[in-house]
Amino acid sequence: MSFLPSLRRLALMAAPALLLATLPARAEVEFQQITSPHGIHAWLVEDYAVPIITIRFAFEGGTTQDPDGKEGLANLMTYLFDEGAGGLDSDAFQIALDAAGAEMSFAADLDAVYGSMRMLADERDAALDLLKLAIEAPRFNQNPVDRMRAQVLSGIAISAQNPATAAQKLSTETLYGTHPYARPGEGTAGTLATITTDDLRALHQALFARDNLHVAIVGAIDAETAAATLDHLFGSLPEQARLTPVPDISPVLGQDLQVEYPLPQTSIYMAYPGITHTDPHYFAAVLMNEILGGGSVLSRLTDEVREKRGLTYGVSSSLLNLQHANSLVVSTATRADRATETLGVIKDVIARLATEGPTEAELASAKKYIIGSTAMQELSSSQAIAGTLVGLQLWDLGIDYLPGRSALINAVTVDDVRAVAIRLLGAKPSVLLLGPQADAQ
Repeated sequence: MSFLPSLRRLALMAAPALLLATLPARAEVEFQQITSPHGIHAWLVEDYAVPIITIRFAFEGGTTQDPDGKEGLANLMTYLFDEGAGGLDSDAFQIALDAAGAEMSFAADLDAVYGSMRMLADERDAALDLLKLAIEAPRFNQNPVDRMRAQVLSGIAISAQNPATAAQKLSTETLYGTHPYARPGEGTAGTLATITTDDLRALHQALFARDNLHVAIVGAIDAETAAATLDHLFGSLPEQARLTPVPDISPVLGQDLQVEYPLPQTSIYMAYPGITHTDPHYFAAVLMNEILGGGSVLSRLTDEVREKRGLTYGVSSSLLNLQHANSLVVSTATRADRATETLGVIKDVIARLATEGPTEAELASAKKYIIGSTAMQELSSSQAIAGTLVGLQLWDLGIDYLPGRSALINAVTVDDVRAVAIRLLGAKPSVLLLGPQADAQ
């Protein structure tokens, strides 16, 4: 995790991390915990409003499981599950997928490999058979491997033209040293060139197992059929994954980093300590972050940096959570000649919140915004519900987490927020400036 996570990584992180702080419990959505005849667990939401079924699953162990010198392996693997499986080559598999009217996708982030399928209820059997083949028996034929490798390499070459790529590399290496989180998940031209079909098969066999599996099913399917589906899709997988242990790490803070680049604007990124979802003060931190620079236009950073001084079009703060590291990140962009001024204002706002805490009015407004946020409408789509439920499982949060969430938020006091502000914002952050030379002090 860096100051500058990739767009693909941000999209994947959203469900298990950011959405957990913003999604409400909706009375019309009933969460069920189901267990297959062979003991595979999943969470289910029955919804017959439309004849569609969505299944989303995750295997713990993502790009951090890439062997040294094989960075990019997990990412490349996820491009290949629809490029042939079982007795079907790439063309045949994709023709069959189209005929079944199903959408299938796979992706990897630092901590997990994700898969999903969205299908018509009356084409369920044909679609699930294809998904079963992709999960159990991906072919990893050489031609598709070479083609997808070339696609990834093209993306890496394009990214290399973006100065943010250099900034991301610097920040991850500085914050995380030799930890797997500092490695490029997409790989490099050098590491991708070393990846073989045997490497892909070995990683697939190591990761795809039942003990590191999390599943959510949403849509026009009953509990008994959904339980049988679990065995059909996953019952033949090995019982235990073979994961390389990944240690917890705290990012190295208190550093001033600079990536000089002749841009008209300077981007500013600041990393502070984070907090885990299971910490008893987590919701106090969520509310503190909202007051500081969350999604509401009423945040202190928006008011001081944008509204009062016109230094930026946007400024935000976010709690970012991974399985082995946590941080609070502040980011903005401003005119290069006003970067030092902008950074100073941001530091002043943060210092005041850390020493004074919020007002009662700010806390009440933050509670109202988080509980009633329009972002929560994502629970109305089957994909969003499935993603959220898998995220809850990855964070080892119970199925009753969402129904009890509002009460936990409303119980937070001003003193609770002040204490967590001192704890997180009282630290000296690491600061990264991307743009013309500026003073980070």
